[in-house]
Amino acid sequence: MLRKSVRPIALLIAAALVVPLAGCATGKNKGDTKYVARDVDTLYNAAKERLDRRQYKLAAQLFDEVERQHPYSVWARRAQLMSAFSYYLARQYTESIGSAQRFVAIHPGNRDAPYALYLIAIDYYEQIQDVTRDQKLTQNALDAMNELIRRYPESRYSADARIKVDLIKDHLAGKEMEIGRFYQRRGDWLASVIRFRTVVDQYDSTSHTPEALMRLTESYLELGIQPEAERAAAVLGHNYPGSKWYEHAYKLIQKKGAA
Repeated sequence: MLRKSVRPIALLIAAALVVPLAGCATGKNKGDTKYVARDVDTLYNAAKERLDRRQYKLAAQLFDEVERQHPYSVWARRAQLMSAFSYYLARQYTESIGSAQRFVAIHPGNRDAPYALYLIAIDYYEQIQDVTRDQKLTQNALDAMNELIRRYPESRYSADARIKVDLIKDHLAGKEMEIGRFYQRRGDWLASVIRFRTVVDQYDSTSHTPEALMRLTESYLELGIQPEAERAAAVLGHNYPGSKWYEHAYKLIQKKGAA
């Protein structure tokens, strides 16, 4: 699993977005989200109050009401982004992604658009699961991080995204390694080669590359493709000469009588 340390970052960034409107916040606990026509001050301040109380789902619903009842208000745009953030805190990632995507679609040139994209990426990132599980959400997280970096390379959020891209790639490489080892145990050497080559070709900067090269050496030898096995071992020896993986690959090549 990836280490998830993004919540403090998101909380710090979002703090500047939560600005109360002039006027009194509602003190009602029940029926806050029931449709009753209310002025934008009352609605927005009610949402902020719920957010301050860590009633994140209720806060998100109230921010949604601001947008729904006052779509042309200058506060509707801010409420839309705060709805995405509140859903994120409530761990309702699908709703958070939907709100943030809507913000980006409607306000692509807004100064907060990078933050909305960052929220989308973080929503996916928070859902990354163990390498034994399906990695669709992991790929979505990588795509969203790359989209943020591509569109807003100088953004403060892109700096954090670049760090997480490396972590995500390492995770995806780990999944390929797990599948490759599974194929090896079954003696399906061609399938294992495809997986290990994916690691070497697409995730060559990850921590899994040395083992992938050694596993390639093993698989090619089992397939009887001696030149490719020697090539994989040579690359391993050139880049990771002191590793245990090279030592093992070297012994395999020597055992087969190769130079």
